[in-house]
Amino acid sequence: MSEVIFTSSATAKGGREGHVTSGNGIIDLNLVNPADNTSGSGTNPEELFAAGYAACFDGALNLVASKKRKSIDSETTAEVDFMKDEEDGGSKIGVQLNIQINGVSPEEARDLAEAAHKVCPYSKATRGNIEVKLNPKAVEIRG
Repeated sequence: MSEVIFTSSATAKGGREGHVTSGNGIIDLNLVNPADNTSGSGTNPEELFAAGYAACFDGALNLVASKKRKSIDSETTAEVDFMKDEEDGGSKIGVQLNIQINGVSPEEARDLAEAAHKVCPYSKATRGNIEVKLNPKAVEIRG
């Protein structure tokens, strides 16, 4: 096993209609299943996964850009789809990463996104397991 840099933890109780907390107490959220409960207040595993993947990918993107001496401003939105799995009758997820990059051409945006996808830990963890679509776009981000 590789050298551990740090460990994070979270505990869920009650599944999709339960509660989740992080080990440090920052995350303390009710869970709702949007497929069954459209009026409930809370989050779901796919939304939490989207938040983590977006943050991780955007970090990888900025790392790759800095190594290529590109000064960028970026924003990554992860859309996580919860879908029926036709193979086993269960469920699965798919991800679209919508990546906005200021400071590069459209071709450079595509190249940076593809390079980030190779080194992002979430991309490595999901590679070959779920479909991930990259949608890079060179834009002027207004803050």
